[in-house]
Amino acid sequence: MRLKAGIWVSAYLRRCAVEGAYATLRRRGAEEAGAIFVVIDCLDGRQALFGPAPQSEISDDGIDRLWTRMHAEDWLDGLAVSTRLQREMAFDPDIWIVDVEDRAGRNFLDLAPGA
Repeated sequence: MRLKAGIWVSAYLRRCAVEGAYATLRRRGAEEAGAIFVVIDCLDGRQALFGPAPQSEISDDGIDRLWTRMHAEDWLDGLAVSTRLQREMAFDPDIWIVDVEDRAGRNFLDLAPGA
């Protein structure tokens, strides 16, 4: 059974804090099952956007959620990330958005193979 989005986000915010990264909840989505998007900001103009991996990437190895980078480039600028998030919100208004500030660009996510 999958964790509710709200519980997962709370645990992720705590994980970021423990690792020394600053993380905030930008947008609260549907408590039960809203899609979660994570923005990594390196504080130097570079950002990355992570979202749920396609269901075909999900395995049965006990990991609750797998993630994928939502763009082909290693890093984007803030405008490109905002534009992508606006499209996601237009498609699904129940999404969650978490912002992480980490100069090293760490994401603390379980990435899908090849992500």
